[in-house]
Amino acid sequence: MGPYAIPLTIVIDLDPNIFRLGPFLITWHGVFSVLGIVAAARIGFWLLQKDIPDLKGTGDGLAWMVALGLVGARLLYVWENWRIFANGQWLRIFALTEGGISQWGGLFGAMVGVYVWSRRAHYSFWKILDAGGPAAMLGLTIGRIGDIINGEHHGSPTNLPWGVEYVNPFTLGQPGRVVHPEVAYEMVLCLLILGAILPFQQRLKRRLPDGVLGLTYFSLYAIGRFFLSYYRLDTQIAFGLRQAQIASLLMVVIAVIAVPVLFRLAAARVAPAPAIVDRVESTREPDRESPAQPSARRSRRARKRRRSAASTESKPSS
Repeated sequence: MGPYAIPLTIVIDLDPNIFRLGPFLITWHGVFSVLGIVAAARIGFWLLQKDIPDLKGTGDGLAWMVALGLVGARLLYVWENWRIFANGQWLRIFALTEGGISQWGGLFGAMVGVYVWSRRAHYSFWKILDAGGPAAMLGLTIGRIGDIINGEHHGSPTNLPWGVEYVNPFTLGQPGRVVHPEVAYEMVLCLLILGAILPFQQRLKRRLPDGVLGLTYFSLYAIGRFFLSYYRLDTQIAFGLRQAQIASLLMVVIAVIAVPVLFRLAAARVAPAPAIVDRVESTREPDRESPAQPSARRSRRARKRRRSAASTESKPSS
Protein backbone atom coordinates (compact mmCIF):
# COMPACT_ATOMS: atom_id res chain seq x y z
CA MET A 1 0.00 0.00 0.00
CA GLY A 2 1.07 3.58 -0.60
CA PRO A 3 2.11 6.14 2.00
CA TYR A 4 -1.48 7.27 2.49
CA ALA A 5 -2.79 3.79 3.31
CA ILE A 6 -4.46 3.19 6.66
CA PRO A 7 -6.01 0.01 8.11
CA LEU A 8 -9.57 0.97 7.10
CA THR A 9 -8.75 1.53 3.43
CA ILE A 10 -11.36 0.08 1.05
CA VAL A 11 -9.55 -2.26 -1.33
CA ILE A 12 -11.10 -2.86 -4.77
CA ASP A 13 -9.74 -5.89 -6.61
CA LEU A 14 -12.08 -6.27 -9.59
CA ASP A 15 -11.20 -6.56 -13.25
CA PRO A 16 -12.87 -3.62 -15.03
CA ASN A 17 -13.65 -5.90 -17.99
CA ILE A 18 -16.33 -8.59 -17.66
CA PHE A 19 -15.83 -10.42 -20.98
CA ARG A 20 -15.25 -9.85 -24.66
CA LEU A 21 -17.94 -10.68 -27.20
CA GLY A 22 -16.31 -10.61 -30.62
CA PRO A 23 -15.10 -7.05 -31.20
CA PHE A 24 -17.10 -5.74 -28.24
CA LEU A 25 -15.55 -5.42 -24.81
CA ILE A 26 -18.18 -5.59 -22.05
CA THR A 27 -17.13 -3.57 -19.00
CA TRP A 28 -18.65 -2.82 -15.62
CA HIS A 29 -18.85 0.78 -16.73
CA GLY A 30 -20.93 -0.14 -19.77
CA VAL A 31 -23.26 -2.48 -17.89
CA PHE A 32 -24.12 -0.01 -15.16
CA SER A 33 -24.45 2.81 -17.67
CA VAL A 34 -27.17 0.81 -19.44
CA LEU A 35 -28.86 -0.02 -16.14
CA GLY A 36 -28.76 3.66 -15.21
CA ILE A 37 -30.39 4.64 -18.49
CA VAL A 38 -33.15 2.04 -18.02
CA ALA A 39 -33.86 3.19 -14.46
CA ALA A 40 -33.85 6.84 -15.48
CA ALA A 41 -36.30 6.14 -18.32
CA ARG A 42 -38.67 4.24 -16.02
CA ILE A 43 -38.94 6.92 -13.36
CA GLY A 44 -38.80 9.77 -15.85
CA PHE A 45 -41.70 8.58 -18.01
CA TRP A 46 -43.67 7.58 -14.90
CA LEU A 47 -43.41 11.13 -13.55
CA LEU A 48 -44.07 12.68 -16.95
CA GLN A 49 -47.27 10.67 -17.33
CA LYS A 50 -48.62 12.34 -14.19
CA ASP A 51 -48.17 15.68 -15.98
CA ILE A 52 -49.18 14.50 -19.47
CA PRO A 53 -51.86 11.79 -18.98
CA ASP A 54 -52.12 10.95 -22.71
CA LEU A 55 -48.35 10.47 -23.04
CA LYS A 56 -47.36 8.59 -26.20
CA GLY A 57 -44.22 7.92 -28.22
CA THR A 58 -41.95 7.32 -25.21
CA GLY A 59 -39.81 4.92 -27.23
CA ASP A 60 -39.12 7.66 -29.76
CA GLY A 61 -38.28 10.09 -26.97
CA LEU A 62 -35.93 7.63 -25.27
CA ALA A 63 -34.14 6.98 -28.56
CA TRP A 64 -33.50 10.68 -29.12
CA MET A 65 -32.28 11.23 -25.57
CA VAL A 66 -29.98 8.20 -25.50
CA ALA A 67 -28.56 8.76 -28.99
CA LEU A 68 -27.80 12.46 -28.56
CA GLY A 69 -26.76 11.88 -24.95
CA LEU A 70 -24.10 9.37 -26.04
CA VAL A 71 -22.92 11.67 -28.81
CA GLY A 72 -22.62 14.59 -26.40
CA ALA A 73 -20.91 12.48 -23.74
CA ARG A 74 -18.31 11.15 -26.17
CA LEU A 75 -17.67 14.48 -27.89
CA LEU A 76 -16.98 16.33 -24.66
CA TYR A 77 -14.70 13.51 -23.47
CA VAL A 78 -12.78 13.54 -26.75
CA TRP A 79 -12.47 17.32 -26.60
CA GLU A 80 -11.07 17.12 -23.08
CA ASN A 81 -8.73 14.17 -23.78
CA TRP A 82 -7.85 14.78 -27.42
CA ARG A 83 -4.24 13.71 -26.82
CA ILE A 84 -5.41 10.12 -26.30
CA PHE A 85 -6.78 9.99 -29.84
CA ALA A 86 -3.93 11.78 -31.57
CA ASN A 87 -1.21 10.05 -33.62
CA GLY A 88 -3.52 7.95 -35.74
CA GLN A 89 -5.82 6.80 -32.92
CA TRP A 90 -8.90 8.68 -34.11
CA LEU A 91 -10.89 5.49 -34.74
CA ARG A 92 -10.83 4.89 -31.01
CA ILE A 93 -13.36 7.68 -30.74
CA PHE A 94 -16.03 5.11 -31.67
CA ALA A 95 -14.89 2.49 -29.11
CA LEU A 96 -17.63 3.38 -26.64
CA THR A 97 -17.52 0.03 -24.87
CA GLU A 98 -14.02 0.82 -23.63
CA GLY A 99 -15.35 3.69 -21.56
CA GLY A 100 -14.48 7.31 -21.80
CA ILE A 101 -17.56 9.51 -21.71
CA SER A 102 -18.27 12.87 -20.12
CA GLN A 103 -21.14 12.99 -17.66
CA TRP A 104 -21.98 16.63 -18.42
CA GLY A 105 -21.70 16.00 -22.15
CA GLY A 106 -24.26 13.22 -21.74
CA LEU A 107 -26.64 15.45 -19.79
CA PHE A 108 -26.45 18.33 -22.26
CA GLY A 109 -26.80 15.94 -25.19
CA ALA A 110 -29.86 14.34 -23.58
CA MET A 111 -31.40 17.81 -23.12
CA VAL A 112 -30.98 18.42 -26.84
CA GLY A 113 -32.69 15.07 -27.42
CA VAL A 114 -35.55 16.17 -25.15
CA TYR A 115 -35.95 19.34 -27.20
CA VAL A 116 -36.04 17.41 -30.49
CA TRP A 117 -38.62 14.97 -29.14
CA SER A 118 -40.75 17.74 -27.63
CA ARG A 119 -40.90 19.49 -30.99
CA ARG A 120 -41.74 16.32 -32.89
CA ALA A 121 -44.36 15.09 -30.41
CA HIS A 122 -45.74 18.57 -29.57
CA TYR A 123 -45.08 18.19 -25.85
CA SER A 124 -43.82 20.86 -23.48
CA PHE A 125 -40.03 20.83 -23.27
CA TRP A 126 -40.24 22.20 -19.73
CA LYS A 127 -42.63 19.50 -18.52
CA ILE A 128 -40.24 16.85 -19.80
CA LEU A 129 -37.33 18.63 -18.12
CA ASP A 130 -39.17 18.52 -14.77
CA ALA A 131 -39.45 14.74 -15.04
CA GLY A 132 -35.90 14.49 -16.35
CA GLY A 133 -34.37 16.05 -13.23
CA PRO A 134 -35.05 13.17 -10.83
CA ALA A 135 -34.54 10.67 -13.65
CA ALA A 136 -31.02 12.01 -14.24
CA MET A 137 -30.17 11.85 -10.53
CA LEU A 138 -31.22 8.19 -10.33
CA GLY A 139 -29.47 7.30 -13.58
CA LEU A 140 -26.22 8.94 -12.46
CA THR A 141 -26.34 7.14 -9.12
CA ILE A 142 -26.60 3.73 -10.75
CA GLY A 143 -24.18 4.49 -13.57
CA ARG A 144 -21.48 5.60 -11.14
CA ILE A 145 -21.30 2.10 -9.63
CA GLY A 146 -19.44 0.97 -12.72
CA ASP A 147 -17.09 3.94 -12.42
CA ILE A 148 -16.23 2.96 -8.85
CA ILE A 149 -15.41 -0.62 -9.91
CA ASN A 150 -13.30 0.46 -12.87
CA GLY A 151 -11.53 3.30 -11.07
CA GLU A 152 -11.28 5.32 -14.27
CA HIS A 153 -11.92 8.67 -12.56
CA HIS A 154 -8.82 9.32 -10.53
CA GLY A 155 -9.23 10.87 -7.10
CA SER A 156 -6.78 12.90 -5.10
CA PRO A 157 -4.77 11.19 -2.32
CA THR A 158 -6.37 10.90 1.12
CA ASN A 159 -5.83 9.31 4.53
CA LEU A 160 -9.51 9.28 5.46
CA PRO A 161 -11.10 5.99 6.61
CA TRP A 162 -13.12 5.68 3.41
CA GLY A 163 -10.20 6.06 1.04
CA VAL A 164 -10.03 3.44 -1.72
CA GLU A 165 -7.13 1.55 -3.25
CA TYR A 166 -7.23 -0.32 -6.56
CA VAL A 167 -5.05 -3.44 -6.61
CA ASN A 168 -6.25 -5.40 -9.65
CA PRO A 169 -3.51 -5.62 -12.32
CA PHE A 170 -6.01 -4.53 -15.02
CA THR A 171 -7.53 -1.66 -13.07
CA LEU A 172 -7.98 1.77 -14.58
CA GLY A 173 -7.42 3.26 -11.14
CA GLN A 174 -4.24 4.29 -9.32
CA PRO A 175 -2.46 1.20 -7.98
CA GLY A 176 -0.43 1.81 -4.87
CA ARG A 177 -2.32 4.96 -3.87
CA VAL A 178 -5.20 5.50 -1.47
CA VAL A 179 -7.48 8.13 -2.99
CA HIS A 180 -10.76 9.91 -2.45
CA PRO A 181 -13.71 7.95 -3.88
CA GLU A 182 -14.96 11.12 -5.56
CA VAL A 183 -17.40 9.20 -7.75
CA ALA A 184 -19.00 7.76 -4.61
CA TYR A 185 -19.35 11.31 -3.29
CA GLU A 186 -21.30 12.15 -6.45
CA MET A 187 -23.60 9.19 -5.82
CA VAL A 188 -24.32 10.46 -2.32
CA LEU A 189 -24.95 13.96 -3.72
CA CYS A 190 -27.50 12.62 -6.23
CA LEU A 191 -29.28 10.58 -3.55
CA LEU A 192 -29.45 13.60 -1.22
CA ILE A 193 -31.01 15.73 -3.96
CA LEU A 194 -33.52 12.99 -4.75
CA GLY A 195 -34.40 12.52 -1.09
CA ALA A 196 -34.88 16.24 -0.55
CA ILE A 197 -37.08 16.98 -3.58
CA LEU A 198 -38.69 13.82 -5.00
CA PRO A 199 -41.14 13.23 -2.09
CA PHE A 200 -42.57 16.71 -2.77
CA GLN A 201 -42.41 16.50 -6.57
CA GLN A 202 -46.13 16.74 -7.30
CA ARG A 203 -46.78 19.41 -4.67
CA LEU A 204 -43.99 21.56 -6.07
CA LYS A 205 -45.22 20.96 -9.62
CA ARG A 206 -48.55 22.55 -8.71
CA ARG A 207 -46.87 25.66 -7.31
CA LEU A 208 -43.97 26.23 -9.70
CA PRO A 209 -43.97 27.05 -13.42
CA ASP A 210 -43.04 24.21 -15.75
CA GLY A 211 -39.28 23.80 -16.00
CA VAL A 212 -38.30 25.36 -12.68
CA LEU A 213 -38.23 22.06 -10.81
CA GLY A 214 -36.07 20.36 -13.43
CA LEU A 215 -33.63 23.26 -13.46
CA THR A 216 -33.49 23.07 -9.66
CA TYR A 217 -32.38 19.42 -9.80
CA PHE A 218 -29.66 20.12 -12.34
CA SER A 219 -28.39 23.34 -10.75
CA LEU A 220 -28.14 21.76 -7.28
CA TYR A 221 -26.18 18.88 -8.79
CA ALA A 222 -23.99 21.36 -10.67
CA ILE A 223 -23.14 23.27 -7.50
CA GLY A 224 -22.22 20.08 -5.67
CA ARG A 225 -20.27 18.72 -8.62
CA PHE A 226 -18.27 21.95 -8.91
CA PHE A 227 -16.82 21.54 -5.42
CA LEU A 228 -16.47 17.75 -5.54
CA SER A 229 -14.33 18.10 -8.66
CA TYR A 230 -11.52 19.39 -6.45
CA TYR A 231 -11.18 15.82 -5.18
CA ARG A 232 -10.33 14.59 -8.70
CA LEU A 233 -7.17 14.79 -10.73
CA ASP A 234 -8.79 15.85 -13.98
CA THR A 235 -6.92 18.13 -16.35
CA GLN A 236 -7.39 21.85 -15.83
CA ILE A 237 -8.90 23.42 -18.93
CA ALA A 238 -9.01 27.16 -18.25
CA PHE A 239 -8.66 29.55 -15.31
CA GLY A 240 -7.51 26.66 -13.13
CA LEU A 241 -10.87 24.91 -13.59
CA ARG A 242 -11.60 21.42 -14.81
CA GLN A 243 -13.99 20.59 -17.63
CA ALA A 244 -16.69 19.42 -15.19
CA GLN A 245 -16.42 22.65 -13.24
CA ILE A 246 -16.81 24.81 -16.33
CA ALA A 247 -19.85 22.76 -17.40
CA SER A 248 -21.28 23.04 -13.88
CA LEU A 249 -20.95 26.80 -13.96
CA LEU A 250 -22.67 26.86 -17.36
CA MET A 251 -25.58 24.86 -15.94
CA VAL A 252 -25.93 27.26 -13.00
CA VAL A 253 -25.87 30.29 -15.32
CA ILE A 254 -28.58 28.71 -17.50
CA ALA A 255 -30.75 28.12 -14.43
CA VAL A 256 -30.19 31.64 -13.04
CA ILE A 257 -31.32 33.14 -16.35
CA ALA A 258 -34.13 30.73 -17.19
CA VAL A 259 -35.92 30.46 -13.82
CA PRO A 260 -36.92 34.18 -13.54
CA VAL A 261 -38.00 34.13 -17.18
CA LEU A 262 -40.23 31.11 -16.55
CA PHE A 263 -41.80 32.83 -13.54
CA ARG A 264 -42.50 35.99 -15.57
CA LEU A 265 -44.03 34.01 -18.42
CA ALA A 266 -46.24 32.09 -16.01
CA ALA A 267 -47.36 35.31 -14.33
CA ALA A 268 -48.18 36.86 -17.69
CA ARG A 269 -50.38 33.90 -18.61
CA VAL A 270 -52.47 34.11 -15.44
CA ALA A 271 -52.65 37.92 -15.16
CA PRO A 272 -56.30 39.15 -15.37
CA ALA A 273 -57.28 41.15 -18.44
CA PRO A 274 -57.91 44.88 -17.94
CA ALA A 275 -61.44 45.55 -16.77
CA ILE A 276 -63.74 47.04 -19.45
CA VAL A 277 -66.75 49.00 -18.18
CA ASP A 278 -69.72 48.39 -20.41
CA ARG A 279 -72.66 50.78 -20.59
CA VAL A 280 -75.40 49.25 -18.54
CA GLU A 281 -78.87 50.34 -19.35
CA SER A 282 -80.86 51.30 -16.32
CA THR A 283 -83.73 49.01 -15.41
CA ARG A 284 -85.47 51.83 -13.60
CA GLU A 285 -88.82 52.66 -15.14
CA PRO A 286 -89.05 56.24 -16.37
CA ASP A 287 -91.13 58.53 -14.27
CA ARG A 288 -94.62 59.10 -15.63
CA GLU A 289 -95.06 62.59 -16.79
CA SER A 290 -97.85 64.43 -15.09
CA PRO A 291 -100.23 66.27 -17.45
CA ALA A 292 -98.93 69.66 -18.28
CA GLN A 293 -101.08 72.19 -16.52
CA PRO A 294 -100.72 74.95 -19.15
CA SER A 295 -101.85 72.58 -21.88
CA ALA A 296 -104.95 71.65 -19.90
CA ARG A 297 -105.91 75.30 -19.38
CA ARG A 298 -105.50 76.00 -23.11
CA SER A 299 -107.82 73.09 -23.91
CA ARG A 300 -110.56 74.38 -21.61
CA ARG A 301 -110.35 77.84 -23.13
CA ALA A 302 -110.64 76.40 -26.64
CA ARG A 303 -113.76 74.47 -25.66
CA LYS A 304 -115.35 77.63 -24.18
CA ARG A 305 -114.63 79.55 -27.36
CA ARG A 306 -116.20 76.82 -29.47
CA ARG A 307 -119.37 76.76 -27.28
CA SER A 308 -119.63 80.57 -27.33
CA ALA A 309 -119.32 80.66 -31.10
CA ALA A 310 -121.98 77.99 -31.49
CA SER A 311 -124.48 79.83 -29.23
CA THR A 312 -123.96 83.06 -31.17
CA GLU A 313 -124.67 81.42 -34.47
CA SER A 314 -127.91 79.95 -33.11
CA LYS A 315 -129.45 83.34 -32.13
CA PRO A 316 -131.97 84.87 -34.69
CA SER A 317 -131.01 88.13 -36.29
CA SER A 318 -133.04 91.17 -35.17
